[in-house]
Amino acid sequence: MAIESMPLQEQLKHLDRLANTALPLWGVPEGATARLINISENATYLVEAPDFRSILRIHRPTGQSRRGIEQELAWSRALADSGMVLTPPSIAGMNGELVQEGHVEGLSDSRFMVMFEFAPGQQPDENEDLVVPFERLGAIAARTHIHSQRWKKPDPLERPIWDTDAVFGPRAIWGDWRDAPNVTPDVREVLEGAEALVCCRLAAFGKGQDRYGLIHADMRLANLLIEGETTKLIDFDDCGLGWFLYDFAAGISFMEDHAQVPALRSAWIKGYRSIRPISYADEMEIDTFVMLRRLALLAWIGSRIESPEPQAMASHFAAGTAKLARDYLARFA
Repeated sequence: MAIESMPLQEQLKHLDRLANTALPLWGVPEGATARLINISENATYLVEAPDFRSILRIHRPTGQSRRGIEQELAWSRALADSGMVLTPPSIAGMNGELVQEGHVEGLSDSRFMVMFEFAPGQQPDENEDLVVPFERLGAIAARTHIHSQRWKKPDPLERPIWDTDAVFGPRAIWGDWRDAPNVTPDVREVLEGAEALVCCRLAAFGKGQDRYGLIHADMRLANLLIEGETTKLIDFDDCGLGWFLYDFAAGISFMEDHAQVPALRSAWIKGYRSIRPISYADEMEIDTFVMLRRLALLAWIGSRIESPEPQAMASHFAAGTAKLARDYLARFA
């Protein structure tokens, strides 16, 4: 039985066994154990032993290729080595490789796995005052974009491409948003109008080198660790080619309709401009990237509905997306 067709609790039993039986691949201290801390796109475990902690990520079987994961790790390491962004490094296995592979009975496929050094800090909450953290996040985003323009990318680059075809095309990365829960005929009609407008505006916006390149693509709150005045950026699993301003849209993922978003937008732009310029024309297109990301997330919920996070949002996300789309169409149509 493919793991995707199993009940979630059965899936987790197999993944827990894999996580714990795979630990010797890294030579962690004897007696170390792995405990699930998040299941979303991938399964993430906290590995603990006396005086030792690390993070283990087990990839989905339909996720990135080995080469693609190695490229993700190469960019995040290059960013950290440059001093431009704080992000915890990956840990090589006993064989010297950063990407390990393992399998246990009950799983239909072997899984790629990566271990990271543990980084202290707290994930911010959307109901906190996030203005100061978002100003810092804007500066972090600007530094990643500057670095991505200078960094010699692997060739071929086996990373996702976050453009309109990736969200709306026949082979969309997360599937068709129309297949998500509670996309009623009325919701579908308004979202199709928003999709058409997003595609039209981004075709005109273009993919110039000052606007488009290698991006993190998932700078949402779940991928930030804040410790005092320091913000660490984690989980480059979605990094790929895309518009630089998509990183702001990803930063407000799942909270696009929150009351403090206008203030967060202003703070992010202020932080970004402290490092790298944003033209007025680019700034005016931020709402388009927010709409693009929101429709992508709606598709993600539909294609990942077996996981707790999509299940928790399934009842209201389509209707909320339609409200955002009506506002977007009213401003730009």
